[in-house]
Amino acid sequence: MSGRAQLMWDEAVTGYDFGRDHPMDPVRLALTRGLVDALGAARGMDVVAARAAGESTLRLVHREDYVEAVKAVSADPASADGSYGLGTEDDPAFAGMHEVSALIAGQSVAAAEAVWHGGALHAVNFAGGLHHAMPGAASGFCVYNDPALAIARLLELGAERVAYVDVDVHHGDGVQAAFWEDPRVLTISLHEHPRTLFPQTGWPEETGAEDAEGSAVNVALPAGTGDAGWLRAFHAVVPELLAGFRPQVLVTQHGADTHFEDPLAHLAVSLDAQRAVQLACHELAHQYADGRWVALGGGGYAVVDVVPRSWTHLVAIAAGRPVEPATVIPESWRQEVYARTRQPAPMRMTDGRWPVSWKDWEDGYDPADRLDQAIVAVRRAAFPLRGLLA
Repeated sequence: MSGRAQLMWDEAVTGYDFGRDHPMDPVRLALTRGLVDALGAARGMDVVAARAAGESTLRLVHREDYVEAVKAVSADPASADGSYGLGTEDDPAFAGMHEVSALIAGQSVAAAEAVWHGGALHAVNFAGGLHHAMPGAASGFCVYNDPALAIARLLELGAERVAYVDVDVHHGDGVQAAFWEDPRVLTISLHEHPRTLFPQTGWPEETGAEDAEGSAVNVALPAGTGDAGWLRAFHAVVPELLAGFRPQVLVTQHGADTHFEDPLAHLAVSLDAQRAVQLACHELAHQYADGRWVALGGGGYAVVDVVPRSWTHLVAIAAGRPVEPATVIPESWRQEVYARTRQPAPMRMTDGRWPVSWKDWEDGYDPADRLDQAIVAVRRAAFPLRGLLA
């Protein structure tokens, strides 16, 4: 297997644009790519522009009638009437929607193929991670579900165990739905509690279909959870599950919307904690999946201050050259930010909280603490189904 890493990138992915006032501003992708270049974060990586996913690939997850509906509104956005989730406030139709959505999906599928076939050990598509799209509907800013398509392609190639870890602030509902009945795929999602955030799913009791019990794991975190609690929950759940499952490939989704500055959610996580989880996912891939790691982006709506820094850290970690948190951001990139957005750019690659720390689960828990209650709930619901002690 090659020790090299791949960065999946095609400038055309910035055409995934729902319009001027939509939270998912594609400038976040362009600024991330610019910061990666400014810091040399992808040095040593192969930068690959893959082909768009074809219809046979899209149908690994999505219904044929849905793909045809996307193509129709892509050609004539004015025809979108809300059916199939297209033309809604969350997912407005736009010209070329099918083509650019398939292009993003193609990058994630190609990343999975490269890791499976040994062309790369790690592959990153920060334009991907569109985890809400359902087999027959757009949802939550997502048209085609590229994480699910990447996993489905791995199964098609012969993978027998694929683990998916989603740390976006929103539940990874579309990926869970795609593999609800498939014990070959373990989906783990850490997200804000469904009582307080879209899509109102991801309860601990959601553990998979009858023939795949324990294949879905959901950590529903209280609103306001910060660095110590987020990292405590991650380490209390994810490593033990991966150790038992022994995936052949680890696919991770790194939505940056857990951040305390994100305007659409209510967690209070720092960039430094996000970096810590990225490092942990890299280590877990080497511990339990022979290093095979596909890392994707996701949500994130603080498009200047947070997203570019978070995903640049992700790229650098995959490249084997992590960027130190105290690194000063080059003035050239800061000028690019101002030129594009008229906003001031951050000065360093940190929120000033590195190194982050948390209390290990093995050191005991407080039954009156809401965060610890959330961890207990998921361990009791899912762990016994996987032969693990709650």
